[in-house]
Parts: sequence; structure tokens; C-alpha cells
Amino acid sequence: MSRAVLSIGSNLGDRLAQLRGVVAGLGHRVVAVSPVYSTAPWGGVEQDDYLNAIVLVDDPEFGAHDWLRFGQRLERAAGRVREVRWGARTLDVDVVWCIEDGVVCRSDDPELTLPHPQAHNRAFVLIPWLDVQPDAELEVDGTVRPVRDWLAGLDAAERAGVRPTEFVLSAAAEGSVS
Repeated sequence: MSRAVLSIGSNLGDRLAQLRGVVAGLGHRVVAVSPVYSTAPWGGVEQDDYLNAIVLVDDPEFGAHDWLRFGQRLERAAGRVREVRWGARTLDVDVVWCIEDGVVCRSDDPELTLPHPQAHNRAFVLIPWLDVQPDAELEVDGTVRPVRDWLAGLDAAERAGVRPTEFVLSAAAEGSVS
């Protein structure tokens, strides 16, 4: 059994529809969905703001790499093109954290580094993560701390840049992509 934290974001096209498509695509695997936030782009590339959320998922037959492949399939279905690092995208699905059979996954695989190597620096990940898992912990460089502590350590402007929206993603999505 594995449970994963997926960060989802979109800043091209119908951003909300892209995020709702992820929740629908994950179907019965969805345990919880955070509120949707509007955030400035991260990484220094000029582009429009993102809509971001966290989806907590669970599937007894999935491992960490299965979540990655499933997320990539959803990205392709949304027309995701990988041309510019940290550039604009129709859909981004990142595996932030995963636990398999009670053990937190750690991976240095270039295809899937876990926990996500930049999660602790990104308020747009940490804030919605706390919405779905208030007691979450994250290991960075061998140090395990509550996610709320990693968030508190970020610059105030970084935290303030994650703005709540009125948008809702349904946790009771119907249909799924297999």
C-alpha cells in the first residue's frame, strides 16, 4: 500500500479544469484535496500565475514510481510540453512525498527524487499540504521537521504569495484514468 502527496498546478488554458481533471483522473484513489490557491510562478521565468492544490492519494497497488507515471500520463492528456524548466504549463503533477507499507520513501533517482527536493522551499506546496495533513512531517537532508515548521522558516513574502481562491476541487470525483 502506498499513500502519496501530489502537488498539482496549472497556469495555461483553463487552469481550474486542468486541476479538476487530475482529481477526476485519480478517482477512488483520492483521500483528500486541499483548497485551490493562486500563486506567482516559481523559478524566475516570466509567466502567468498558477492555480495550485495538493491531492492526498492512496492505492494498495501503487508505489512511488506508479504515482509518477500516473501523474505524467495526466500531464500528457492535458497537453503538457516540457520545453522550459520552470516554464508555463497546462498541468504539473509532482510527487512530493510517499509512504509505502508504513515506510517513508526516499529516492535519489533523477527521475523521481523523494521527498521532493524543493518542497520545503515552496509555500505553494506546504500551505495546501497542511490543509490536508496538518500533522505532516518532511525530511530534508536527514532532518525531519513538521511541515508547519518548514513553512514558518520561509520568507514572509513567499508565504503571502500563496493566495486562497474561491475554487473547489471535488474529492468525490467520478471516473478515473487507469
